[in-house]
Order: sequence, then structure tokens, then C-alpha cells
Amino acid sequence: MSSKLRFVDPNKSRFYSTVKQRVDEYFIANKISKDANLAMYFKVAFYLAGTLALYLTIISGVLMPNLGLMFVCCLLLGFFGAMIGFNVSHDAIHGSLSSNPKINKLVSYSFCFIGANAYMWNISHNIVHHTFTNIPGHDEDIEVAPGLVRLSPADEVKGIHKYQHYYAFLLYGFAALSWIFRKDFKKFFQKEIGNYDNANHSKMAYFELFFFKFLYYFLVIPVPLMLLDITWYQFLIGFVSLQLTKGFVIGLVFQLAHVVEGTTFPEPNEDGNIEEAWAVHQMHTTANFSRTSWLATFICGGLNMQIEHHLFPRVCHIHYPQISEIVKSTAHEFGVPYIENKTFLSALASHYRTLRYFGKYALEEKYNNNVTSMVA
Repeated sequence: MSSKLRFVDPNKSRFYSTVKQRVDEYFIANKISKDANLAMYFKVAFYLAGTLALYLTIISGVLMPNLGLMFVCCLLLGFFGAMIGFNVSHDAIHGSLSSNPKINKLVSYSFCFIGANAYMWNISHNIVHHTFTNIPGHDEDIEVAPGLVRLSPADEVKGIHKYQHYYAFLLYGFAALSWIFRKDFKKFFQKEIGNYDNANHSKMAYFELFFFKFLYYFLVIPVPLMLLDITWYQFLIGFVSLQLTKGFVIGLVFQLAHVVEGTTFPEPNEDGNIEEAWAVHQMHTTANFSRTSWLATFICGGLNMQIEHHLFPRVCHIHYPQISEIVKSTAHEFGVPYIENKTFLSALASHYRTLRYFGKYALEEKYNNNVTSMVA
């Protein structure tokens, strides 16, 4: 069980109060709502309609004479599933899509149609990850394939980690399959997630978990098998390729935000406290990539600007490009890190080097320390 953890700021940093005031002033001065605008609703419609069109095209069988095109549609459906998670569900579950909670709740159900559970995501991501970012033993988002992938200095280093900078990317692809069949159930019945008491859930939470899970299973397994004249292995190829594509895109984007060079993995002191302001902690543990790229923002739903997202999760991601300039200049003013990779490829390379550092180099350091101890 994780011990209770608090943020205690001995320096009394004014960074967050200042940047929050400046961001608020930006919206007031420009008479802009922090919620979705027309461009955002276009994105929501685009990704939802695109996903529905791909699904209906696949199960209709119109492409059956060309299995190659069917396979491509499965890959695209997996990609669009990730896009719904990034661009639609994520904002809705954070309550940043609309000022109307009922609209946010309704749109959050889109998460169920990519195989995930919005209720558990709110707990594990919104509450736990956003509070205890990159803190070992508290942030379960850095626990990817425990034992196989080492993503923090607190994890035990094993011989297999020497090669993790090669195989970790392949394992990210299994994120969706794990999420669909295992992760949500495991977390739902887990008594504690980080510092969050997860022991009690409402009857509605139980109903939604099982109802929407089995609805998703029905839509992606029996329905295609009943409507399409395909063999079991052809179905399996399409189903697995869809999930691997979705999982790879989701897993990779989230890793590029927190496990790159420059980000830290702080641990509590002997009193169980993190000696830093929460907002400053976010700046040390979170990174951006392709911040100025409209295409990256359109695809990633603003998750390429995770710094802004972690500081202002209730602001719709459509506004992140504008407020990022305010956050960056304020961070420099207060001497607070603003970690960013200019492009997706540079972020990818940084993540690769970080995996190698936590794996191969950590193993070599452990070996050298053991040799030194034996000689001494």
C-alpha cells in the first residue's frame, strides 16, 4: 500500500499563481471560453464520423474481394480509435469539452467504444497520474509491463533490460489489448491506486464497466464473424492488427510526454513529502513535443503539449498552442524547466536514449559497482 504523500513547497513558489493569472487574463482579454470552440467540435465530428465510417465499411463486407484493403481499414480503425481517445474522450473526461457536465458525461462514453472505461480512467489518470506524475509507487502510468520495461530509477534493473530500448516499442502495441481485457478490471478491483482509496464503487460504476465492456466485445468480435465470410484466422489478423495499431499509438504518445531526457522521477523524503510545489513538480516531470506543429496537435489532441495539459487540465486542448507561449515565458521568468522536443522524431530519439539509459547503462553501472565491491 502506498503511503500518503504531500507536496510541501519550502520555497513558496509563485510560478503557478502567476501563470494561472496570466492564462486567465488571456481568455478574458480575448473574450474566449476555455471550453471547446467550433474548430474543436469539428475535430470531434471528424474523428467520430471517421471511426464509424471505417467500422461500417469493414462489417458491410463491401471490401471483401480485396482483403488487402480490409487489412488497411483495420489499421486505420485502430488509428482512429486512438484519435478518439486523444481528441474526444480525453477532453470530455477532464470536463474541458463543455461547461455543461451532462455533455461531458455523454461524450465521455466515446471512450467505451474504443474498449476503455471512462470511470477508471478518471481515477487512474485524472486524479492519480495528474497529481503524482512520475513518482514511483504512486504513478502507475510509469509501470508499463513491470519486470520487462524499466521506466524509472526506482525499478529493479534486470538483465533483460539491456535490450529494452529495442523491444519496448513492440510491447507498447499490446497496450490496447491489455486495456480491453485486463487493465480496467484489475484497476477497478484494486483497493488503492496511488494515494486514492479505490475500495468502493457505485452500482452504476459496476454496471457501466461490465455493460460497455461486453458491448464492445460484441461489436468487434461476434458482429464481424457473423456478417463477414472470413476464416477465424483472417478475423484474428484483422482484430489483432487493429488493437496493436491503437495500442502502439496510445502507448508511444504518452511515453514521449514523461519518459524522455530531462524529465525526473522524484521520490518522497523520509517524511513522505515531495519538497516542491505541485506545479513546479509537473514542470520537472512532463515534456512537450512538436509544440508548434498544427498537424501534431490535430492528431494528438494537444497531448503533444502535456505541460499545458497538466497545468490546465480543465482547459480544452484546442487552446493549448496559444497558452503555451504564456506558460513557456513564465517558466523561464521563474527559472522553472520547460522541457520540450522540437519534433516528434527528436522526442522519439530522446525516449529511445532514456530507455537505453534505464536499461543497458544502468545494468553496466550495477555490474561495475558489484565488481568494485568484490575487489574492495
